[in-house]
Amino acid sequence: MNMLKQFSDDLAALVKRSSDAVVGVQHGRGQGSGIVLAPDGYILTNSHVARSPVGLRVRMAGIGEAGARLVGADPRTDLAVIHVEGQELSTLALEQEHDLEVGQLAVAIGNPLGFERSVSVGVVSALYRNLPLPHGGMLEGLIQTDAAINPGNSGGPLVDAAGAVIGITTAMVPHAQGLGFAVPAHTAHWVAGVLMQHGEVRRPFLGISARGEELTELAALEWGVPRAVRILQVMPNTPAAHAGLRNGDLLLRANGHSIATLDDLQKVLVLSNVPDVNLEVMRDRKKHQILIHPAAPAGVV
Repeated sequence: MNMLKQFSDDLAALVKRSSDAVVGVQHGRGQGSGIVLAPDGYILTNSHVARSPVGLRVRMAGIGEAGARLVGADPRTDLAVIHVEGQELSTLALEQEHDLEVGQLAVAIGNPLGFERSVSVGVVSALYRNLPLPHGGMLEGLIQTDAAINPGNSGGPLVDAAGAVIGITTAMVPHAQGLGFAVPAHTAHWVAGVLMQHGEVRRPFLGISARGEELTELAALEWGVPRAVRILQVMPNTPAAHAGLRNGDLLLRANGHSIATLDDLQKVLVLSNVPDVNLEVMRDRKKHQILIHPAAPAGVV
């Protein structure tokens, strides 16, 4: 009984620390949620919440409602940053590490169906899920959770037992039970930074179709990474083709950074300050170093 009470007390304290930084976002089609990134009013939410044809309104704990402007949106990750003027707000930090485990505690905070700062508790059900978007494209590398997610949770935080934001709630599967999804916080961290600086994420073009995949235990031990990105197709007359990449190549690292998902590769491409990217490639069980010169930013990798 004491253990249950301790768990209950710890959970209540976690929610109390976190919920003041969770806001409601009113948009033309309804409402969503968001988290405050900076005390001067920068708020992270979903792109599908923030890209409203009418004005945005933000409801803040203990402060009230204010108009907001769109700073930037990235439909590829369903993330956006908005801003409210003249506020001193509580904030939540985004976890930047990749050390999530299936089964660990996950707490969703948001405004489902307009019920402000509602809390639901579950676990991380799976990692690296892909989810098709209604109008084409794919959300990749998502966290799956069984914490209750409903319309209005979109853009709110998924936090761990320490109160760190591990994901930004992005989608639910209609008519399903216990199937909610969140953009990983390590993705949200770099995308939000780029949006605050440039208002958009412009991805350099390689000319490949690819997907992240789990390595076998033996390969992971031998190559030093648990996941990699498999090239499915190299498009002709593209930077990838000119560099010598081939169908079936396995991308392990880019500029020394391990790449478990396409998002990891895109992060290196977007944030790199050099014109060329050095790829560590596994081909026929042999490692190759391939230097590639991405083309000017475009809408696809």
